[in-house]
Amino acid sequence: MRASTLTDVGEITVEERDRPDPADDEVLVQVGACSVCMTDYHMYHGTFAAETPLVLGHEGAGTVAEVGADVEGFAVGDRVAINPTVPCNACSYCKKGETHLCENNTSIGGAGDTILDGAFAEYVRVPAINVEDIGEMSFERAALAEPLACCVHGVEQTDIKPGDSVGIIGAGPIGLLLLQAFRNAGAAPIVVSELDDERRELAADLGADAVVDPNEEDPEEAICAAAGGPVDVGAEAIGLVPTIKQANAVTASGGSTLIFGVPDQEATMEISPFDVFFDEVDYRGSFSLTTEDFERAITLLRHERIDAETLITERIGLDDLPTAFERMGNAEGLKKVVVPGDSE
Repeated sequence: MRASTLTDVGEITVEERDRPDPADDEVLVQVGACSVCMTDYHMYHGTFAAETPLVLGHEGAGTVAEVGADVEGFAVGDRVAINPTVPCNACSYCKKGETHLCENNTSIGGAGDTILDGAFAEYVRVPAINVEDIGEMSFERAALAEPLACCVHGVEQTDIKPGDSVGIIGAGPIGLLLLQAFRNAGAAPIVVSELDDERRELAADLGADAVVDPNEEDPEEAICAAAGGPVDVGAEAIGLVPTIKQANAVTASGGSTLIFGVPDQEATMEISPFDVFFDEVDYRGSFSLTTEDFERAITLLRHERIDAETLITERIGLDDLPTAFERMGNAEGLKKVVVPGDSE
């Protein structure tokens, strides 16, 4: 099979590999599509550590090509999406159902304590418990199940209720999925701040009640004005300290500031302990997903509660990953999806 392999920081090599054999509790998936994530971008650039050589890609979907001897419930030909988070199911977090915080986390193609080869390849091995049936949903649509599941988890972290107001900083692919996840949870109004004209317009099309151009007006003042005051949830979907501070500045007393964008691992920021105490504002982090989040995301996608196709702006081959990373660094387009071969 062909695989797009990270061989060193900033180096991708498309190579021929032996097709893997699934273990007794695994399935072999012929990859139909795998979307490219900022985590892949960070691992490519070395800002997330990864031992090489490694096949990246953790937002995949495809067809079951082979099943292990002990696998039940799946057969060759089934169409599935891949949940890349493999918990140990033995640590205290897993026993509490907080599998995303597993002390011995294994990831398929993504960041984790142990990283297995991912889905930027024609085939990938996956534990059978980590695949979900997608029916007739397209592989490209199903490839957004993992990032959507992360957004579902982020929304749940805020304890939002129907009618709660939300301000979102950033309308990239994740910010736009987060917008739709908040909308499905009943948030209103939702105000989105975004520098790029096209992304701002798309946010409005996807359900934002108001959009803010931070090039033209103070985003903190504009968000609060559009929402009728500070918001119940200020969500940051970029990963920069200044925009995290913006999200917190628009969060109402008793509300939550959600840090959803991926900050630099060395980044720090100052907070006022008195303000946290007096205003009772929560800082909530959200970096991954649980099995339940993944199942919910598949359900939302299958019932077309999420516009996924609009977010997919580029379809590329295994050879085109470096170009995709370059375009991501320049904030060009939205979701890039790798289609390894003619598997649909």
